[in-house]
Amino acid sequence: MRTHTYFISDVHLGAPSVRESQERERTLVSFLKRIEKDCKQLFIVGDLFDYWFEYKHVVPRGHTRVLGQLALMVDAGLKLDIFVGNHDLWMGNYLEEELGATVHHEPLKWSPNEGKTAFYLAHGDGLGPGDRKYKALKKLFTNPMAIWTYQRLHPNFGVGFAARMSRTSRNSQSDNDHAFKGEKERQLVHSKTVLKEAWFDYFIYGHRHHEKALVLQTHESEDGTKIDSTYIVLGDWIRLNTFAKWDGTHLTLDSYPSRK
Repeated sequence: MRTHTYFISDVHLGAPSVRESQERERTLVSFLKRIEKDCKQLFIVGDLFDYWFEYKHVVPRGHTRVLGQLALMVDAGLKLDIFVGNHDLWMGNYLEEELGATVHHEPLKWSPNEGKTAFYLAHGDGLGPGDRKYKALKKLFTNPMAIWTYQRLHPNFGVGFAARMSRTSRNSQSDNDHAFKGEKERQLVHSKTVLKEAWFDYFIYGHRHHEKALVLQTHESEDGTKIDSTYIVLGDWIRLNTFAKWDGTHLTLDSYPSRK
């Protein structure tokens, strides 16, 4: 019986080379095969691809192993949710039509058990204070007119240019750029702001390529039970192979192969 919900992020298929991407892809497919019997829902919380742009009749080549495995799992009853990330924000309807996935372009407020547990899910880019340059660029890149104009370019140029931009962005960052910055983490600041308006048991993000779990706030229910609001960053599938699993009551973090 399918009972668990899984969360992964930041696979970056396509980077940095075909060989290295395919090695990572095989590892992810192995993980998907391992969980397929008990996974009822899978959230891919952004940057499944290192770059992605859809023309009306053309999509980037590659990634057939993962897409095929996901299609098999959806056909067998999996509910698949995919968030766009900062590297693959130009997703259209291809994955919805071919995989039966639900694609999310904005943060999702998700309560799967009749309101008993509340999740706030987002890739995490552009949230929180500051980062005005990126926010302005993202607004431009997601403008319908800008997308329409870009689609007029030949795919050989358009997809290649997008790949080079993603590679340049990735290469400009060091391991220190992905390190946890404590109270200055924009996603953390954003979560605390959201908590002032509504309670969420879990905030789950990708984007930052480190693994983190910490309690933001605790309150008592009417029966005196203490309930935590927990901040989660999922890590990545470039170095860490990390994921979260929720069994309907508890959420745990682990890696593949399991470190437990």
